[in-house]
Amino acid sequence: MPLDITGFAYAAVVAAGGIMGYYKAGSVPSLGAGLLFGTALAYGAYQVSQDPSNYSTQLATSSILAGFMGYRFYNSGKIMPAGIVCAMSVAMIVRIAVNASGLTDRKIVR
Repeated sequence: MPLDITGFAYAAVVAAGGIMGYYKAGSVPSLGAGLLFGTALAYGAYQVSQDPSNYSTQLATSSILAGFMGYRFYNSGKIMPAGIVCAMSVAMIVRIAVNASGLTDRKIVR
């Protein structure tokens, strides 16, 4: 069972972003959301590490985060942090979709 390093790294970045939002701006909602979503993503990465087909928590959390931060990016136009987090979340959704589809398991026949 391989460790989902990408999933854990994504969770750490989201949690660290919440901590930085609190540190720089004193934003308690940023701290709470960052830690909440970071914890949920870390749990999802743990589940994927145990069973690669158990990606529902990670997918749901990434989708919610992409939607929420995409909405904030649309309204504010600010790349940092909303645009970056939205882009990372969409990248994780695509990664999960590719892994779930089994496209990475196929062998190329020449």
